[in-house]
Amino acid sequence: MNLSDELGKTDSLVESIVRKIEKTASELALTSSGTNSSTTGRTGQGRTIELSVGGVPPQRYVQQFAWDSAKYPNRRPLKELVQLIAGGASSIEEELKQLQQSFSDKLVALQDVKRRKDGNLLSADLNDVLNDTIMQHIKVVNTEYLKTLFIAIPNNLQELFLRTIPTLGNDLVGYGGPDWTRDGTKLGEPVFYGPNVDRHKVRGSPVVPDSIQLVHKDHDSMLYAVTILRGQYEAGYYENDEFQQGTKVDFESEFIKACREKRFVVRADFEYDPTQSSKSSMALEQLQVEVDGMQSALTRWCKNHYGDVFVAWMHIKVIRIFVESVLRYGLPVDFTAVLYKIHRNREHDLIKALDQNLGSTQHAHLKDDDNQDDEEEYHDFVMLKFEP
Repeated sequence: MNLSDELGKTDSLVESIVRKIEKTASELALTSSGTNSSTTGRTGQGRTIELSVGGVPPQRYVQQFAWDSAKYPNRRPLKELVQLIAGGASSIEEELKQLQQSFSDKLVALQDVKRRKDGNLLSADLNDVLNDTIMQHIKVVNTEYLKTLFIAIPNNLQELFLRTIPTLGNDLVGYGGPDWTRDGTKLGEPVFYGPNVDRHKVRGSPVVPDSIQLVHKDHDSMLYAVTILRGQYEAGYYENDEFQQGTKVDFESEFIKACREKRFVVRADFEYDPTQSSKSSMALEQLQVEVDGMQSALTRWCKNHYGDVFVAWMHIKVIRIFVESVLRYGLPVDFTAVLYKIHRNREHDLIKALDQNLGSTQHAHLKDDDNQDDEEEYHDFVMLKFEP
């Protein structure tokens, strides 16, 4: 009775591994064919991967089933056989998970490279898009206090971009301080430096005036170069005769955040390198070769291991029908196992025919006298349903 409960779980476990391999084969066929049509491991439209059991289709193997005594010695205790079969199937499942994860990671890396190479200016690798002819007209600054950022926008945001970018982040930079142009007689007096200067009395944007340059555009996006003030120094001061060191205030990160709020994409990771384009192409080709190789290897693995798991599943089915029949009919063992193949939606007809020919006249089913709603269907035969 304990083995009967365990077999139900083992049956479901091994079947789930069979289905996982079928699903993996289907996905590999879909990936390879580049089509959106629905495929399965055995049938479907478009390119398919044929999965077999010992060189024959699964349905034929079931019909011709014979116990494999070499793989599963039938003189061993049933509990040991079940553990042996389940352990082998679980090992295959673990190996499948590892192969799937490796292939998935490599596929994601390939798709990311393709996206950056073939995408628009918002996402593409700009070194694959720009060249010396384009960049020779663009003034790029990268000093301690000034930096040129490349900002990509959708075409429909051009008007908004040109209108707002000169004043974007207008609360970031402090432009206040001593105005020595009005009264040069007080030039350099103590009141005009250090903590006595309200540098943030006047605030503005870090964007350098007249630094906006259109770099490139395509069918749905545009790329601009904008030079900004990277940061400014806040002067140190004395506190109780102890000097407090001044600090450097960074504007770049806050400016990028302000751009993001306007849906302007700052390509902060971009640095023009004319040699990078060929490197990207080589990296893409290498990734494609690796993905193709892993896909072929995983396809071969599915073909090689599908039969092993399917054989294990059918042996579990046979053990299960044996155990259930012993529990039903008792010992000595005296029963026959028969395989029925029926059309869809004809299951009721089969059960009815079996009841008529094999059923006892004493009862059709058992009922709980205390709860008429709790009814368990009963037949004078043991039946396991499955779809190979």
